[in-house]
Amino acid sequence: MCGEIQLGHLSARKPLQKTTATVKTKRKLPHFTCDSAPTSSQSRWQLLQHVPLAVISHRPIHPYKVVAMAERTPASTSHSRNKHTNRLAAEHSPYLLQHAHNPVDWFAWGEEAFAEARKRDVPIFLSSQNLFLLSDSLCHVMEVESFEDEGVAKLLNDWFVSIKVDREERPDVDKVYMTYVQALYGGGGWPLSVFLSPDLKPLMGGTYFPPEDKYGRPGFKTILRKVKDAWDKKRDMLAQSGAFAIEQLSEALSASASSNKLPDELPQNALRLCAEQLSKSYDSRFGGFGSAPKFPRPVEIQMMLYHSKKLEDTGKSGEASEGQKMVLFTLQCMAKGGIHDHVGGGFHRYSVDERWHVPHFEKMLYDQGQLANVYLDAFSLTKDVFYSYICRDILDYLRRDMIGPGGEIFSAEDADSAETEGATRKKEGAFYVWTSKEVEDILGEHAILFKEHYYLKPTGNCDLSRMSDPHNEFKGKNVLIELNDSSASASKLGMPLEKYLNILGECRRKLFDVRSKRPRPHLDDKVIVSWNGLVISSFARASKILKSEAESAIFNFPVVGSDRKEYTEVAESAASFIRRHLYDEQTHRLQHSFRNGPSKAPGFLDDYAFLISGLLDLYEFGSGTKWLVWAIELQNTQDELFLDREGGGYFNTTGEDPSVLLRVKEDHDGAEPSGNSVSVINLVRLASIVAGSKSDYYRQNAEHSLAVFETRLKDMAMAVPLMCCAADMLSVPSRKHVVLVGHKSSVDFENMLAAAHASYDLNKTVIHIDPADTEEMDFWEEHNSNNASMARNNFSADKVVALVCQNFSCSPPVTDPISLENLLLEKPSSTA
Repeated sequence: MCGEIQLGHLSARKPLQKTTATVKTKRKLPHFTCDSAPTSSQSRWQLLQHVPLAVISHRPIHPYKVVAMAERTPASTSHSRNKHTNRLAAEHSPYLLQHAHNPVDWFAWGEEAFAEARKRDVPIFLSSQNLFLLSDSLCHVMEVESFEDEGVAKLLNDWFVSIKVDREERPDVDKVYMTYVQALYGGGGWPLSVFLSPDLKPLMGGTYFPPEDKYGRPGFKTILRKVKDAWDKKRDMLAQSGAFAIEQLSEALSASASSNKLPDELPQNALRLCAEQLSKSYDSRFGGFGSAPKFPRPVEIQMMLYHSKKLEDTGKSGEASEGQKMVLFTLQCMAKGGIHDHVGGGFHRYSVDERWHVPHFEKMLYDQGQLANVYLDAFSLTKDVFYSYICRDILDYLRRDMIGPGGEIFSAEDADSAETEGATRKKEGAFYVWTSKEVEDILGEHAILFKEHYYLKPTGNCDLSRMSDPHNEFKGKNVLIELNDSSASASKLGMPLEKYLNILGECRRKLFDVRSKRPRPHLDDKVIVSWNGLVISSFARASKILKSEAESAIFNFPVVGSDRKEYTEVAESAASFIRRHLYDEQTHRLQHSFRNGPSKAPGFLDDYAFLISGLLDLYEFGSGTKWLVWAIELQNTQDELFLDREGGGYFNTTGEDPSVLLRVKEDHDGAEPSGNSVSVINLVRLASIVAGSKSDYYRQNAEHSLAVFETRLKDMAMAVPLMCCAADMLSVPSRKHVVLVGHKSSVDFENMLAAAHASYDLNKTVIHIDPADTEEMDFWEEHNSNNASMARNNFSADKVVALVCQNFSCSPPVTDPISLENLLLEKPSSTA
């Protein structure tokens, strides 16, 4: 989020505040995230007049005011683009390329820039964000106001070496300096603006700076002059401060475990505490946890569903029902709200209001993958096709709009687009919003029904909350939202529900066809390994879980009712693309991203962890053991590169790049899960697949990793919801195993595999073996000979045999899907 400003230094007397990663300090400190930044009633600008290194923290400017101001700014972008070209023109990142014609003499992050700063003996100005943060108001404003301004550019070019960072391409670099800003001020945001010494130590930092002194805060030009003056006159103090900051952060962020495992009672307590804390923030009117702006944090939904299942398994059905109701109502409100793209499928980033109505319109791949999975989980629990429909809606959107020719899955779509062809200025949501007249002209006789269903009005419908559109940006425009129940509306019209839904589907198709002719939002066609891993998981899982849909289920546009096998193909194609283009078969290492070739950045912890998770799902949901082999290879590499073997846990980077000054053990489960949370779950799953010393090794690493985050799980469980699940999964005495034996090319095998995945249970491992496949049997002989023996002893040429094993005991074999489903629905204690 944009819109806050902090500028300051770290002195030896100023304690660090806690960041989103684990910090080991003697003092208990509050937890902060990048979603917010502090404000202060004390004006500190006066301090900078006398002490150039003082902290600045003024009240935030309202973004809408600044956007209006920026729209009036006469920045001649086309003229600027014709006049200037800088080094960013040679980069692959769409965000960096967007700045290739700024008058600022930008460098990309790398030795060329560092050498230039050393040679000229000047500080570095680092600006970090990503392509689609530009459509977040203040991020966009600073780009227009400052980086396209010739006067600002002259100051930057004369006094600094300026570096642009795409934080999606180099999350490791962004993390270092965002951690610095957060640690000093308790919050942060983007655009991230930090001044560095030539040896890359942070000197001062903040977020948005207006170009001139306005609203009682210093402008960017003033800041540049003050930093230049401080560098010239107080360089030693600055350098000492920067070195001290990195020293303190490095010590704090390399926390080690005090024991090899968590206390026995902590996993259950942390899970319960997290559920209780989230429940207190539940919005019973509009769904969700917390207030506006509302983000669809899937990790919170995952945790609540997992906790509800645990309660149900232990006979606490009343408590389980309460938690499940919160989640299901939240998922319904999100799906009916404007945050969901009713016409084209998929979800926007977040809602600015409490009703999930008016969104920030960008679409991020990591949201789609995670949300598809939680809607799948909701369907598994309820068998309500409403949830499977939304899952298909997301996956079909990805298939139609976000997949490249090689099977790669792109990163995001922008929020902004031109209202008409040839328009020079883009507007947020222009591609997605409608006037009442447009809908009437397109839909004809069904316009009244459609407008009633989606609350469309001639004056515009962004009036449901005072937060939806406080500055009338969407006056006369409508963002589709479902306020009425379809059954009640159909009944009111004396129409069968099926016909009513069919009409809505055909109307959406007509609007989609018209919308397709509008100027499209920009597509970020960068391929990020970690985000592809999240989506590989959802496509693989959907291929089997959706088999439980009723045969009579009817889907309307934008859902196309795909054959579930096509979802498997998408998952396998994405994984194959990564293996071909972003994996070194000799070193077994990943690169982080791809656009016109692999990026310079190596794979980070999230890339390995999320991809391993996706590969495990690919295997468990029916694909071949080759994906399991690759997952094990990647886990070995992950341990080699990122594991702190002495202190426990995983660092986010390899530590091999000297320009990245911090290694962080990330634990915060936010918009994306943390690499450590996902890694622990991966280790639990791998430990249940292989046997012997390798299984013990995986479990010990999982236990040691969790021990690093003991304090966090005790005191701030709500900040680590997926880690709470991971800790509980590891504490389960005996994980349930489903072993399927038979020919995998048969229809019976598909049906039995779908039955194995029909019920929601994250403490279950599904293994499938074809004894006629020599390569497969060799794998199991090497990694778990018990599974190989079980396959040989239970093989039948004309049947698929299933066994459910737990607590060192297996059920009698079953050979039909219904029997297997019933067996898996039994309470854990009665399965053994």
